[in-house]
Amino acid sequence: MSEQSPPEAARAGHPDALPEYAERVLEVAERIPPGRVMTYGDVAEWLEEGGPRQVGRVMALYGGAVPWWRVVRADGVLLPGHELRALAHYRAEGTPLKQAGRTTEGHLPRLDMRRARWDGGADAEGHT
Repeated sequence: MSEQSPPEAARAGHPDALPEYAERVLEVAERIPPGRVMTYGDVAEWLEEGGPRQVGRVMALYGGAVPWWRVVRADGVLLPGHELRALAHYRAEGTPLKQAGRTTEGHLPRLDMRRARWDGGADAEGHT
């Protein structure tokens, strides 16, 4: 059993209950302001638990209920398979982007991580 899975008794009593770590990851995703992003590693560091892969797994399994497009890869590449949906959100929110170069596959922009990355700033008092 992974450390993210709830115990059997908890799953039997609450089949829709999220693992506690997943709830915490999703809470951080909901705190990220429009137009800003955090990397998978940033979220893990914020929580002081897990790592980028664990955060990515939570987002893959449960992230559809939160602004998933605000939790991103550290290199600023848009989430494979969801690029156009994410790009629409970024443009609507005014998230800083870097224009794609002529050699960039798919000619999709990347996130401007220097300008878009959020460190928790104003909501730091809620740090868990």
